[in-house]
Amino acid sequence: MSALDTPVRAKRSLAARVVGGAAGGALRVFLFLVALFWLVPAFGLLVSSFREPTDIASSGWWKVFTAPAQLTTGSYRSLLENDDVTGALFNTVWITVPATLLVVVIGAMAGYAFAWMDFKGRDWWFLAVVALLVVPVQVALIPLSDLFGKIGIFGDVIGVVLFHVGFGLPFAIFLLRNFFAEIPRELLEAARLDGAGEMRLFVTVVLPLGAPAIASLGIFQFLWVWNDMLVALVFSDADSQPLTVALQQQVRQFGSNIEILAPGAFISMVIPLAVFFAFQRQFVSGVMAGAVK
Repeated sequence: MSALDTPVRAKRSLAARVVGGAAGGALRVFLFLVALFWLVPAFGLLVSSFREPTDIASSGWWKVFTAPAQLTTGSYRSLLENDDVTGALFNTVWITVPATLLVVVIGAMAGYAFAWMDFKGRDWWFLAVVALLVVPVQVALIPLSDLFGKIGIFGDVIGVVLFHVGFGLPFAIFLLRNFFAEIPRELLEAARLDGAGEMRLFVTVVLPLGAPAIASLGIFQFLWVWNDMLVALVFSDADSQPLTVALQQQVRQFGSNIEILAPGAFISMVIPLAVFFAFQRQFVSGVMAGAVK
């Protein structure tokens, strides 16, 4: 029986490998098609940004494959000559970078304090932070508008940055506190026995171990702030408006100036995509952190 079982098991094993390989290949093909389908609008916007407005109005972007002479850089020249859009692009950077860095730095320090430092009312303070997660942005628009107006920062870049920092910190603290709490206590105690203080322990031990979660938080915050229009529409003026608001104003003012809207929209989209793909490994590591032990 054992002699007969061996070929049967071998045949079954080979068949299982064939079925498994086919299933894996089909899954990869399916995922590739999904990714390709997801990138089609981005590719269409890229092609449209290199076409003349008359060509865009008369035919679809795919016509460029039969008439490649339509491609031109005139739309990007028009974009660079538009001071409102170029200034808004710089404003977007001045808003997004500080709002992301402040949330990551303050959130990491607060998360470490809630996870490993003993102070009075720590658990109650953390519950208050968790409760702030359910506060919608719309609730704070009018009160903070009044407050920022009284202190003289309404309509300025700093007002937009502070709003994003304030609403980004609860999630940052919640995420990083839970991640830092999974660090083995023995590792921290060993560092303390070697003479490491809290700041040195935080910088040399906790931050390197928390890099995946910090990277994930940074990507989330960057994408949220970069793509935001509601907060910027309320708290910014003509001199501090980001790219999302500037493109919306271009639509309202001119309606059909596609030679500015198409390249502007593509630039507004491609930068977050580049940031995501540049840090996708850290993002996946942070999302999966703690899922597998």
